[in-house]
Amino acid sequence: MATAGFNGLTVVSFESRMATEMTRLIERHGGKPLVAPALREIPLADNSAALQFGEKLLREGLDVLVLMTGAGTTALFEVLETRHTKSELAAALKHTVLIARGPKPVAALKSLGFQPTLTVPEPNTWMDVVSTLDAHRPVNGLRVAVQEYGVSNRDLLEALKQRGAQVTPVPIYRWALPEDTAPMKEALRQILAGQVQVVLITNAAQFDHLIQLAEQEGETAMFKQACGRLVLASIGPTASERIRSHGLIVDFEPSHGKMGILVKETSEQALGLLATKRAS
Repeated sequence: MATAGFNGLTVVSFESRMATEMTRLIERHGGKPLVAPALREIPLADNSAALQFGEKLLREGLDVLVLMTGAGTTALFEVLETRHTKSELAAALKHTVLIARGPKPVAALKSLGFQPTLTVPEPNTWMDVVSTLDAHRPVNGLRVAVQEYGVSNRDLLEALKQRGAQVTPVPIYRWALPEDTAPMKEALRQILAGQVQVVLITNAAQFDHLIQLAEQEGETAMFKQACGRLVLASIGPTASERIRSHGLIVDFEPSHGKMGILVKETSEQALGLLATKRAS
């Protein structure tokens, strides 16, 4: 039996793997669920850009490798290890400056048996990456690769190029849009029409894909405006950072990054958050 919780609010989720469980959770906490899967997993072997980077790394070496995210660092090495041994990669990176943008890439590197040469200080922005490199040595003429996960940081790439670096972006893809985007389009339509009161984000890539779909539909500005009239809840810091990178405000983050806790705690706060947003 549903508890009061959401009290009949329409709640959108873009959960894929656990879509059925998410539907039940929203219903259990009194919401009207609209679950539109936003992710399709891509096999590691389909990461052609990363595989080409690996071949070039072993053949020619590399001066600097910038690791932007923990998940991306882990995924990059998982891709590379489909073609090369860990010892081959370690030998190729022996003289490479490894720059970790904050604690998560540091932890990922260490778990893989590597030590970062440089760690970017907080708040870990792209400008902090550049200033850390500038303080270490000039990059003019150096071969610099930048690991990307989800979105490309054009400002960082341009700043490195302006300093004379030979820049290679290395995008890592773990997720693509689903083959059938009709459910996502319907969710977007309802969000734009003001028929959705709560959006739950359980994976950073979900929000990237939502923005991507809004761009394809020519509705980016309208979508961002619509988000200002609903409760945008994120499962945790990684997803929240991604949402903020698109210029939006995260209204709620649960006490623990678990799907059930996200739904329960959002249901308890949603009506109050909505009232506050609509009054402002």
